[in-house]
This record gives sequence, C-alpha cells and structure tokens, in this order.
Amino acid sequence: MAEGMKRLAKDTAVYGLSSILGRFLNWLLVPMYTRVFTHTGEFGVFTNVYAWVALLLVLLTYGMETGFFRFVNKAEERHPLRVYSTALYSIGLTSLLFMAGGCLFLSPVSGALGYGDHQEYILMMLGVVAVDAFCCIPFAYLRYEGRAWRFAAIRLTGILLNIVLNLFFLVVCPWLYRKMPEAVGWLYTPGYGVGYVFVANVLTTFVTCLLLLPGMLPAFRYKPSFSLLKQMLRYSFPVLVLGIAGIFNQTADKILFPFLFDDKAYANEQLGIYGACFKIAVVMVMFVQAFRYAYEPFVFAKHKTTGGKEAYVEAMRYFIIFSLVIFTGVMFYLDVLKYFVSADYFPGLRVVPVVMLGELFFGIYFNLSLWYKVSDQTHWGAYFSLSGCVATVLIIVLFAPAYGYMACAWASFACNLLMMLMSYFVGRKRYPIAYDLKSAGIYFSVAAVCYLAGMLPEIDSVILRLLYRTVWFVLFLLFIIKRDISIHRIKYK
Repeated sequence: MAEGMKRLAKDTAVYGLSSILGRFLNWLLVPMYTRVFTHTGEFGVFTNVYAWVALLLVLLTYGMETGFFRFVNKAEERHPLRVYSTALYSIGLTSLLFMAGGCLFLSPVSGALGYGDHQEYILMMLGVVAVDAFCCIPFAYLRYEGRAWRFAAIRLTGILLNIVLNLFFLVVCPWLYRKMPEAVGWLYTPGYGVGYVFVANVLTTFVTCLLLLPGMLPAFRYKPSFSLLKQMLRYSFPVLVLGIAGIFNQTADKILFPFLFDDKAYANEQLGIYGACFKIAVVMVMFVQAFRYAYEPFVFAKHKTTGGKEAYVEAMRYFIIFSLVIFTGVMFYLDVLKYFVSADYFPGLRVVPVVMLGELFFGIYFNLSLWYKVSDQTHWGAYFSLSGCVATVLIIVLFAPAYGYMACAWASFACNLLMMLMSYFVGRKRYPIAYDLKSAGIYFSVAAVCYLAGMLPEIDSVILRLLYRTVWFVLFLLFIIKRDISIHRIKYK
C-alpha cells in the first residue's frame, strides 16, 4: 500500500509538473504576441480561434479518454490492448471524418466564422484538432502503463518546439528579412502575423504524433470490438455532456463575442484586448489547476478514512487563503505586471480583478464538487455546469453589445459564483460537510479591507504607490499567519 501511494504521489507530481510547466511556458509567449502583432485585432483572431479549438477538442474526444480508463481496468477484460485498439480506431475514424467534412465545407465554415479571407487559418486548426483528438488515446495509454516520464517528455517536447517555432517565425524571420531578405524570402511572408502561430501549431502537432507513433503500434495488432465500442460510447456520453458544458463555460465569451458586432474588425480588436488581459489573470488559473492535480488524488485517498471530512475542511481553508494572497498580490502589483502585455492592451486591465475573482469562485466550486464525486452523484455536476452555461450565454448576448468585453468578464464571474453556490447548498443536504464559513468570511473581509485600503488612495508616484500597497500586503500576510497559528493552537491543544 505504501509503495502504491508513493508511486501515485510521484506520478501526480510528474503529470502535474508537465501540465503546469507547459501552460506556464505557453503563457510566456503572450508578451511577445502583444508586441509583434501589428494591432490588437490579430490577438483577437488568436483568442477566438483557440477558443473554438478547445471546444472542438472536447467534442472530438467525446469522453472516450475517460471511457478508456474505465474499461481498460475492468477485471473481466482479458486484453487491455483490445480496449486501446477500439478507442484508437474510434477516435481515428471520427477525426478523419471531421477533417474530411471540414475540407469539404471549408469555404462556408470559414465565412460563417468570419475568416473568409483566411480560410487556411481554419484548415490548419481543423488539422490540429483532428490530430490532437487522435493523440489523446496514446497519451492515455502511457498513463495506463504508468509511463509518466515519457508522457511528460513528449508533452514538454511539443511545447518547447512550439515556443521555438513561434520565436523563429515571429522574431527571427522578420529580423532576417530586414537584413537579408533573399535568405528567408522563400519561407517567410511579411505581414502574415498570427498565421505563423497556426503554422507553428501544425508542425508541433505533427511532431508530437510522430513521437507517439511507437506507442500506437501494439494497438494496430488487435481488431477493434464493436460490442465493446457500444459499451464505451454509452459510458462516455454523459462525460461528453459534462465536458462540453465545462469547456463552454470557459470559452463562450471568446467564441460568441465576434458574432455580436457587425464590425468584425472592431470585435477582433476588443477581443484581443480582453484576451490579452485575461492572460494576466491566468496566474490564478494556474494555481487552481495545480491545486486540482493534487486535490483529486487527495479526495479519493481520504474518502472512507477517519477524519476525511475534517481534511476537506482544512484543504478548503488553505485554498481560500492562498487564492486571496494571489489575488491581492496581483492587484497590488498590477502597475508592474501590466507590462506583461504591450501598452495597446492596457485599457483592458479592468477585467483582471473580475476574472480573478471568478476563477477563485471556480476553485472553491472544485473543492465543493468532491461531494458528488465521492458519493457517485456526478449527474449533479452536469446540472451545475449546464446552469452556468445558460447564465454565461445570457449575460454575454444581452450585455456584450452595450458593455463590450466587461460583460464577458462579469459573465465568467457570475457563472462560477452560481455554480459554487448551487454546489454548496445542494451538497449541504446530500453530503454534509461542516466547512469553516466563519474563517472564510473573516479572510474575505480582511482581504477586501486591505484591497480597498491599498487601491483607493490616488498616489501619483508609482514607487510610492507600490510601497504603500506593499505595507497593506504585508499586513494581510501577517494577519493570516497569526490567525493560522491561533487556529492550530486551539485545534491541537
């Protein structure tokens, strides 16, 4: 048992590190994008297209990754490779059909999305989605085999290659073209801008698929089972519904925004500003993601053990503490952090606190979601996510035409707050956990007081303003430390 837990902890660390590190490295490309793109509209195109990619990827995998893990571990399944083969052929076939349909209807689809003049953008992204969906099963098989380091190595290789290619096309090639146009004229077209981001992604996806190819070969020696496929699809469909609702909550603002304005250029410019400033708030998103990787194994390990619920209460308290520290830290030092993007995007900085609070609520919702996971009532998760979707769409459609991207930020805020409250009140009846609401209220109240005290005074000098806010930040940290010590003294007295 001890050995198994050690392996679980090690694998969790490896998977978590590769995911968080990968996201962080991609995040570091944003400062370059906001400076090399000639106007904010190009970043708007980037934001919109990749929101579609995220949604389509969930559709094309249709819960099969989860279904693979469910059936490959069934005791009565004699050949795990049969499950692997069935899942791989299924995803492969649907990906091919998707790509063929995309090519057949490329012109009308590109026009409907507002990219009629750049159909190649859509073609490249269709290819990326199709191949990425296919590759999700080989990645899942690596996890099944416990080959965490190979999984992480392939993931990080792809991410690093993507970064190198972005730097090559967006920084090195323009410099070379200015100095020696004949050297790169055959490869580089000035002004293509955001198109090279898609080119880099296509090349990266192709290389990643090649690296996974040796791991696919064993599956090709087995014929897929249609009876097994029916069972897997039946099991995976609810996962698909939940996945669509979840990803749409995250991408609805970036997908719907361009459709709400007659002036597409203006819509892309505003979406670019929103998307870039949203990236500053990704500090909170990455913390929530890191917490999720550690928390899910923790939840199921503590379930059915003595003191399990007390551990959940403690985890919630520390999540709130660290989230509030991150929120106040980012806001107090936004005068420095804003240079993460270029000055053209500064008007969108007002979305940062709203988006960060929304992500904080999502993290609390994730904490609360343990009750329907450990009690096998996962259908409640679908209800909450679908309710969040409805709220998001209504707020964006009704208010974005008048209030622009701020409506998108508030939609994210409202969606996550709604899901958090619904999960809490339903969970109180179906799986009661005595969360420390008093401490949570105190932490939020003190954070609000420190935030307002630090942000409201108008201090012209940036240095003096940062020093003043640092005083309040330190006071907040000292309060947390003192209260945490007091709680532990009382608890373990």
